[in-house]
Amino acid sequence: MPLLLARTDDEAVADGADDAVVDLLSDEYNKQILRYTRAEPRSVSTLSELCDADPSTIYRRIDDLEGHGLLEGQNRLDPGGHHYTVYSASIREIHIRLEEDGFAVEVDRIAEESPADRFTRLYEGFK
Repeated sequence: MPLLLARTDDEAVADGADDAVVDLLSDEYNKQILRYTRAEPRSVSTLSELCDADPSTIYRRIDDLEGHGLLEGQNRLDPGGHHYTVYSASIREIHIRLEEDGFAVEVDRIAEESPADRFTRLYEGFK
């Protein structure tokens, strides 16, 4: 019987996704990245400083967290006109239950922003 990773949008992922999330949360850098990006989006350089880790380490962890839907990247424009990406946690809570046949993980995701709200936020950010 496969375990399911419950999502707030009722989409479920089977075949080891629960174990992968548990593995991700056992990594100290992943926990720090999620903690630092919970309140505000952060760039790789900022995360690298906060986590005291090489940027390549942060990029690898970000790839893993994004791949499992726990982190989300957003492009930004700096005053010089250059693009860069900031990352924010896309989850509120993670519940892990130990069951007879392994772990069951439920992820409470942050509601997605509507396209109109996102456009307004991006437009206001360019002012």
